Amino acid sequence: MDKNIKRIYVDTSVVLGNFDIDEIRRTDTELFWNAVRNGEIVAIVSDVLDGELKKEMIERVQRFFASLPESQVEQIIITDEAKELSERYIAENVVGSGSRNDCRHVALATILADGVVSWNLGDMVKREDKYNNVNMAQGYRKIKIVTPNKYKEIYNET
Repeated sequence: MDKNIKRIYVDTSVVLGNFDIDEIRRTDTELFWNAVRNGEIVAIVSDVLDGELKKEMIERVQRFFASLPESQVEQIIITDEAKELSERYIAENVVGSGSRNDCRHVALATILADGVVSWNLGDMVKREDKYNNVNMAQGYRKIKIVTPNKYKEIYNET
């Protein structure tokens, strides 16, 4: 794989951003997905995302993923290592236990991706430093957590 192509973990908010009623958010999300379609990014999605989708969204999301080139989307499943790291985030009060799935997204990205995109400002993007404090203490590297319109910042970090 080309080293310039980044593997970027995508949380549920970015997938649902395709259907957002806010035009700016939807447009910024579309630009990110266009970068995936154009081969600039490999989007990593996990079974955590699947578990967060409401029944009425599953078919729309499946159609959306079917529209993307298979070579640009990587499906992964939660690992024991990622579960342990996500529980460490909670134990270290990065977020509360109600944000366990957010922690799982960040942990999977830390272990398997070059960065993570999310529209979840409160529990993910604005807490990047707190997640990274735990990552460094646990022997992991820092991870860049950005909104979809800032995904190119990940290129400057890896």
